[in-house]
Amino acid sequence: MSDGMRSDGAGQELEPGSTTPESATAAPGGGPRRRTVVAVALVALVAVTALGVGVWRATTPSHSCPTPAEHPEWSVARRFDEALLDAIRRALPNPPVHARNLFHTSVAMWDAWAAYDPVANGYIYTQKETASDVAAARNEAISYAAYRVLSSRFIKSVGGAESLAEFADVMDTLCYPVTVTTTDGNSPAAVGNRIAAAVIAYGLADGSNQPNGYASPDYKPVNDPLVVDKPGTTMKDPNRWQPLQIAHMISQNGIPVVNGVQQAVGPHWGHVLGFGIPDGGADGVPMDPGSPPLLGGTPEQDQAYKDAAVEVIRRGSQLDASSDATIDISPGAIGGNTLGTNDGHGHSVNPATGQPYAPDIVRVGDYTRVLAEFWADGPKSETPPGHWNVLANDASDALNGNLRIGGTGEPVGRLEWDVKLYLTLNGAVHDAAIVAWGLKGHYDSVRPISMIRYLAGRGQSSDPSLPSYDPEGIPLEPGLIELITPETTAAGQRHEALKGHEGEIAVRAWSGTPADPKTQTGVVGWMLAADWVPYQLPTFVTPAFQGFISGHSSFSRAAAEVLTAFTGSEYFPGGLATWTRPKGDLKFEEGPSADVRLEAATYYDAADQAGISRLYGGIHIAQDDFNGRILGAECGKDAWALAGQYFAGTAGS
Repeated sequence: MSDGMRSDGAGQELEPGSTTPESATAAPGGGPRRRTVVAVALVALVAVTALGVGVWRATTPSHSCPTPAEHPEWSVARRFDEALLDAIRRALPNPPVHARNLFHTSVAMWDAWAAYDPVANGYIYTQKETASDVAAARNEAISYAAYRVLSSRFIKSVGGAESLAEFADVMDTLCYPVTVTTTDGNSPAAVGNRIAAAVIAYGLADGSNQPNGYASPDYKPVNDPLVVDKPGTTMKDPNRWQPLQIAHMISQNGIPVVNGVQQAVGPHWGHVLGFGIPDGGADGVPMDPGSPPLLGGTPEQDQAYKDAAVEVIRRGSQLDASSDATIDISPGAIGGNTLGTNDGHGHSVNPATGQPYAPDIVRVGDYTRVLAEFWADGPKSETPPGHWNVLANDASDALNGNLRIGGTGEPVGRLEWDVKLYLTLNGAVHDAAIVAWGLKGHYDSVRPISMIRYLAGRGQSSDPSLPSYDPEGIPLEPGLIELITPETTAAGQRHEALKGHEGEIAVRAWSGTPADPKTQTGVVGWMLAADWVPYQLPTFVTPAFQGFISGHSSFSRAAAEVLTAFTGSEYFPGGLATWTRPKGDLKFEEGPSADVRLEAATYYDAADQAGISRLYGGIHIAQDDFNGRILGAECGKDAWALAGQYFAGTAGS
């Protein structure tokens, strides 16, 4: 394929045109860099010369297609969103890339919808079209636009053949021939194909480095890899990210990885063009809350670093499957946090029913393990940004036709609701990815496994009069983090199994995945801190990117802000959302001992669950989580404000 050609993902080639029509001008919002990229995209529109604006009238028999038997209530936008989520589940787990795919597909669908609206403005493609049957034209243009973008994005991905087949199946279900590749004229298919070409070209110049597989141009880790199967670690800089070397590495989506050393994902992502956020500038940092905790920094930073490591160990000790301790996890007891805290005490009543939330008493060890696994978005998942598309679709279904954008005005049809929701939601999570990964690349911060092993390897920092004292050691905490001594390893004592390691540090922690996860648990007990691992699969251990800030927290709070604003209520429909993990359904080990029903009254509560789950899972510290929530909230609010301007026709014109 020549440099001047692009594949549309269906075996066809689209030849870029050389001119840009007056009616397809770039939107001015988003700053000079966005305007330049949009202009480049529009120059690449296919065969756009002398298009004009006219009324489309079919030159072939009018589109007639039976209503799909499966989910007849779904809009065409929903069908392609669901197909995209399936494709993400098959592909390698790259959250920022998939957030971008969700956003760009949403842009394509929105621009196709807005092309036939006299008020709303498109984001990339701003030409206006007319048709004798606007509803039919919109469905067709949206379908071709989404199909071409998705096919282009997933043609080379893991599971790509299956994903492209599913995209084609959607088109077949809708009776739109994928062989219609024309971009010339005013037919809805041509409009959709032109929009797709513009979005595809836009993506090739948005800073993601898509042509080179999204690789970071110049990132190299400071620290040598941590070999997970060997105790301890050495680090050139304990404040910087350390890749892991895993004997049998399996990606987060269950795909074997040939090279057992992690390669950092997306440290350049702060330079990617966003939706409602400021440009990241030379440093690629659109938003900056300040640095994460630093060992050896100011006394306050140093203590915060150590305290953060201790908190992760403490939360990990609560994964104890043998403990009979219980907790009320109902919205009446948990939730209602102030932004960036865990200070909430639940909600007094369900506003939809006027009644208190019923208690939901479960074992602590069951709750913490289910929480960590449910929100992990692990093997074959749609990753965190896709997870919030699932939640958004479920909420939209539960509203049962009462679809009032912003919670006010007259109800709108499902297609309008979906294209506007996807633009806003996926604009927000795309921005959250840029903000989070921009900070990951900028600060290059450490993960808990490296923090804990490094600190413990230095010794203890609590008492200079005790053995193994080091100012950069880990703080001691009775019953959780202790110095191993001849007395504690004596017969019948708590560290008896650690005899021979006197002078080292022991922690009460999860011991790792057992030999048979279906029937055994990795018990919580005393172990060498040098062997500490997070509550994750041994083939995965920790994501292949830096810690600060948490992508889960950023994605989730951004999405929660959008869903709150878009629906007009912070509460899930009916005042409650639930997700049940059946008894014995855990993946990392045996459990839970009984069904566990996670509950959330509000979108914010669900987002906070996602954030804190990463501490129980052992792969983030509190500062990663709280800062992610705060900046995610800003991304969500900004996306909602900007999307509203496109809906009203006041942005991009």
